[in-house]
Amino acid sequence: MDRLKILITVKTYPIPSAKYDELVCTAGVTPTGDFIRLYPINFRDLPYSQQYRKYQWIEVQAHRHSGRDTRKESYRPDCGSLRLLGRPIPPGRDGAWAARARWVLTRTARSLEELHDRQQADRTSLGVFRPRRVHDVIITPDDPEWRPSFKAALRQQRLWETRRKTREPPRKVPFKFQYRFECADHRCRGNHEVMIEDWEVGALYWRLVDKGATPTEAAQEVRAKFLHEL
Repeated sequence: MDRLKILITVKTYPIPSAKYDELVCTAGVTPTGDFIRLYPINFRDLPYSQQYRKYQWIEVQAHRHSGRDTRKESYRPDCGSLRLLGRPIPPGRDGAWAARARWVLTRTARSLEELHDRQQADRTSLGVFRPRRVHDVIITPDDPEWRPSFKAALRQQRLWETRRKTREPPRKVPFKFQYRFECADHRCRGNHEVMIEDWEVGALYWRLVDKGATPTEAAQEVRAKFLHEL
């Protein structure tokens, strides 16, 4: 088992899992710029002192996944060993983004096409690149409830689980959001669509709904935020 130091750069909206109860997909970079994926992590059941934020350094004991998961960046964490290291690096004001970029942009790719090349070569599954142009954020209606099989498995696991558990699965966002963009690569056809699964998408959507926005209004405000501000 390895002791890893990771700057968290990815934290997705939680989803129920028939195998792991509930998942928050987490990824980040090491001090040398290597990408790391940590799962399973049931984030909402972590003690508050272990609930990490994006662009925050953590330390955790973890070992490489085996079996079906052959992605080179995937590690299984010992969540009990997780420790926060200081406060998150602040957002990009007055040049503060440089403090994040120092770590996050250590190993960049030119394009999504280049990342696909790396995947074929050595099973790379994580990376960072700058699109040439972001055309739009696409909103697609989605099921408003989690699949019954997910919910049934969740109830069964929590019936026999003795440790503390959140009572209900997270509210499901009834929309999917995707970036449509083109890469700075001659092979790019200009129509990539990649899902936005950030924790902030779900949090922002439900905050707007709870303040009185209709589902459609909330979805449009999420689109505007992620297209024009982020």
